[in-house]
Amino acid sequence: MQTPLVTHFFDEPTNTFSYVVRDPQSSACAIIDSVLDFDYAAGRTDVRSADEIVRHVRNNGLTVEWILETHVHADHLSAAPYLQQQLNGQTGIGEKIVDVQEIFGKVFNAGTDFARDGSQFDRLFKEGDTFRIGKLEGRVLHTPGHTPACLTYVIGDAAFVGDTLFAPDSGTARCDFPGGDAHTLYRSVQKVLALPGDTRIFLCHDYKGAGRDEFLHETTVAEQLANNIHVGEGMSESDFVRLRTERDATLNMPRLILPSVQVNMRAGDMPPAEDNGQVYLKVPLNRF
Repeated sequence: MQTPLVTHFFDEPTNTFSYVVRDPQSSACAIIDSVLDFDYAAGRTDVRSADEIVRHVRNNGLTVEWILETHVHADHLSAAPYLQQQLNGQTGIGEKIVDVQEIFGKVFNAGTDFARDGSQFDRLFKEGDTFRIGKLEGRVLHTPGHTPACLTYVIGDAAFVGDTLFAPDSGTARCDFPGGDAHTLYRSVQKVLALPGDTRIFLCHDYKGAGRDEFLHETTVAEQLANNIHVGEGMSESDFVRLRTERDATLNMPRLILPSVQVNMRAGDMPPAEDNGQVYLKVPLNRF
């Protein structure tokens, strides 16, 4: 089993982990789930978090082959365009991005200039697809339920699960966004939990479980099976759906969902400038 070298980067304002995944036998690497800093109150973006990744890549003489998204994030903006400009590499996401674009293209009343075909990304992945990072082979699991386009990237003994799974003491992702479904998420999780028990699971977010003082970015399949409070061994699909649905009914919308989705469905690009040269993000009133 190949063992990629994984370096994590944490953005505490959005509780997001980004990763650089390196082939230990070459300089090739991939970047997964990057963050563009965003001050919502001021409407101001910044690349501090992305520049940490840029420095790491350059200081270690790495070559970026992929800039990957596990899904269209609702809690942070992607820095993929900036990273591609600085470091090259191809962008990738799940082929069901077209479903997300169709749903949220209507929500934000995106114009005819907004293609709903996923063409903003260099590669659209489907279940079973493979890709390479140097001599490492990655393969794709389609793991929808949180969103229709969610993927898990399995690279050697490592799985990058996006929001499908959280730390064992935090459970799983919510399923109440447009296109989400708790039954589907349960079945997706079973794909991940069917991987070998020592598979390293790298999380996209952590919020510190009850009584835990440190953020956690890595678990294993075995730990998830034994201890995950939502999908551990013995949890049936019907019990999970009831638990997840009841939990989702208590949750507020993520603070950055409105700017995040309308940017991330464009592969991290901003909407086009209006006739005064200014770029605007929309707030659809009373939609959620």
